[in-house]
Amino acid sequence: MTSASRRAFLATAAAASTAAALNASAALAQQQGNKPKQNQLGPEELGRTPHTRFAVNIEMWWRKLPFLERIRRAAQFGFPAIEFWNWRTKDIDAVARLTQELGLEVAQFTAWGFRPGLNNPKNHDRFVKAIEEACQVAQRLRCKKMTVVGGDDQPGMTQEQMHRHIITGLRRAAPVAERYGVMMILEPMNIRVDHKGHCLYGSAPAIRICREVNSPMVRINWDLYHMQITEGDLCGHLREGIKWIGYLQLADHPGRNEPGTGEIHYPRVLREAYELGYRGYVGLECRPKTTELAAAQAVHRADQW
Repeated sequence: MTSASRRAFLATAAAASTAAALNASAALAQQQGNKPKQNQLGPEELGRTPHTRFAVNIEMWWRKLPFLERIRRAAQFGFPAIEFWNWRTKDIDAVARLTQELGLEVAQFTAWGFRPGLNNPKNHDRFVKAIEEACQVAQRLRCKKMTVVGGDDQPGMTQEQMHRHIITGLRRAAPVAERYGVMMILEPMNIRVDHKGHCLYGSAPAIRICREVNSPMVRINWDLYHMQITEGDLCGHLREGIKWIGYLQLADHPGRNEPGTGEIHYPRVLREAYELGYRGYVGLECRPKTTELAAAQAVHRADQW
């Protein structure tokens, strides 16, 4: 090849390489341009996420507003569902009418709280009655799940004894839940930060309780915030416990605020749950650190992978 030919060849190759690079850059720019940026989304789009279905906890979001107005705000942000705590303090008929009007689901509510303890057999008659009542409420709300709490430490009882009493109580109430088709989701807490003196924490004992109760209507309210504080290795424990998960909740730690404010990398954790086949709601039981708008933007980012 002559010098002139070599120069012509190199010039042609360089031009082709430049053109290819420009074409690739243009394609990438077009691809990125077609993907809406976070700050371009309207508030009503933030709750409509590509993978995870979120249920906003209206006890912790918009706390200064009247309860029914919080439900309206959840709908305005595009969330498909809400969750709340004690049903006895709510106007259930009004909640049922408004959620139906807005096209929102009630993902879950609290049927039985910390006191009196499910972990004490003297409370089991009352517990079974409360589950019957809560199932009737769930039907009015078109809701399929409700949280039950194990209870704080009982004087003179070992942890093993208290867990046995939880099993007994759940076994007694399970036929009621099965008859109504409403799942009881047992929530383990954490005792390092929020619930010192509580008898049930971590995934292993909760799984053991559900296994022994042996009912399809008894599963775990697997709060990732509590699990992070208690045991860590969130993805590993999700893989081990997926069969027993009835519901997921989240908050970041420390602070119990929205994803991105603490140490948990929620895009990875939510992706793990999705890849394991979880398609239920994920409850946003977190306190917005600044504003609900900023929290909703953070939740939307956590579902990007």
